[in-house]
Amino acid sequence: MPNIKTPYFNLINLMALAIISLSFGCASPQPITGGPQDKTPPKVLSISPKNLTRNFSAKKIVIEFDEYFKIVDETKEFSISPELEKAPILKIKKRSLEISIADTLEKNTTYTLNFGKSIADINESNVLKNFSYVFSTGPEIDSLSLSGKVTNALTGEDEMDVTVLIFPLERDTLFGKKRPSIYTLTDSSGNYKLNNLRKGKYKVYAIKEAKGGGDKVYQQINDEVGYLKEPVNIEKNVENVNLSVFKELSPEFRVTDSKLNNDGSISLSFTQQLKNPDIIVTEPAGVDVGKRLRFSKNNDSAKVWLNDLSFDSIKVAIKDQGKLLQTVNLSRSKKDTYVRDLTPTDNAGAGKLNPHQRYTLNFPLPITSADESKISLLDDSIKRTNFQLLKDSTDFLKYYVIFPWKAKRNYDIKFAAGAFTGIFNSKNKEFTKKFTLDAADNYGNLALNVSVPDTSKSYIIEILNDKKVLIKSYAIRSNIKLNFNNYPAAKYLIRVVYDDNKNGIWDTGNLKSGTQPEKIWYSKDEISLRPNWDIENNLTIPNNNK
Repeated sequence: MPNIKTPYFNLINLMALAIISLSFGCASPQPITGGPQDKTPPKVLSISPKNLTRNFSAKKIVIEFDEYFKIVDETKEFSISPELEKAPILKIKKRSLEISIADTLEKNTTYTLNFGKSIADINESNVLKNFSYVFSTGPEIDSLSLSGKVTNALTGEDEMDVTVLIFPLERDTLFGKKRPSIYTLTDSSGNYKLNNLRKGKYKVYAIKEAKGGGDKVYQQINDEVGYLKEPVNIEKNVENVNLSVFKELSPEFRVTDSKLNNDGSISLSFTQQLKNPDIIVTEPAGVDVGKRLRFSKNNDSAKVWLNDLSFDSIKVAIKDQGKLLQTVNLSRSKKDTYVRDLTPTDNAGAGKLNPHQRYTLNFPLPITSADESKISLLDDSIKRTNFQLLKDSTDFLKYYVIFPWKAKRNYDIKFAAGAFTGIFNSKNKEFTKKFTLDAADNYGNLALNVSVPDTSKSYIIEILNDKKVLIKSYAIRSNIKLNFNNYPAAKYLIRVVYDDNKNGIWDTGNLKSGTQPEKIWYSKDEISLRPNWDIENNLTIPNNNK
């Protein structure tokens, strides 16, 4: 008799294996991997009527794109020049943009529809920048252009995505009040070009808007501006119209920010740099006694520490050169609690102490006393007691640890809890600082022989690091030899400010008074300080040709 069980069970086994395989396949799906991220903005496929159409009479313009898109900030980004009383109506239909002309057009006039950064794709929001559509209701199209570059007045660097705009001379009073209809954005090299302009005289501006802006209306408190004092007469294509943007100082003093911090200190920020500032608590009486006051380097902000926080509200007066500028009110709840952290920062960056500096601790709160017995110093794991803790004579946030530091040794300083006492009897928690003394051979010296073009004028020589951060400055008025000693081996830059008013600082411009920022010149010669080297360079300052 034949065995019928074997093939039957083989079939069942095969089916079971198939089910198991499918189950594992379903339990472990492989993710669908996409290609590289789309960074391409929508592309125009067709326009009807065509761009640069003459004798235009259509009521609707249709622009077809290669992908689905959206309109972003239409009221800020889209404009038509010359302006119409009734703005064009924009409507998206699938991959097309329909623009309906809702007003009567002037005869023999060139119109420019400027889309700015309003067109972007749906998924990645890639922006089609500076797209425009031009037509004329007459037989000719305005074809003149204005081009140039925008840089930063202080750094000299190219400015990207800055709005360059023009107003016909007769409409210049609208600057800062109304959005312009003729504008463009600078590219990554700071270059710009305005096309299809008609003959005439124009005022030229550049606006670098702060984050959250974008309306192309200059806001002095937040934005940077560049401008030409004299109008540009466009009768042919005009090139090399360059602008430098700068942050204006506010013409009026105002406290922009005032707050009571969570550690009990008061922070104040101002619109102006003060000359000889003071801050006084006028109410309640007696709270001003014993306060500690610290202004920023430019005197445009301040921090105040009070000894008494029992008030419900206080009045704080800000003065400059004895003159009252403004009074602000601050309030607190008696249920408020404050967190005071006395952990300091130090000057041993990356665990290396400059051998030409003291070891310095900078505290976030005023220190009223210190207990040296709660500090232990290990020198290559050997305990040392011959160190000295020294309070800065003028800075209530700063302490020094004095010790004969040696190179190639590891230092551990342990500060036990309560080693420092701050205001309101606040105590530090335990913390440890570790560092080594950097080798003196890692530092170099520079002697700079400076020749000035005019000894009746003043100049500021500034040494910058490779990120253009100011390291050292010197105000001079004659030929001089400057010594830049004991600085880390690195590359440095030299910047010269033509200090026209001889006040020792770089002065920015002012739109209302028609003044430009003080001129700045960057030396093309980079300084390379080498370890344990003394170098001597010559610096010849060129004439400031305005």
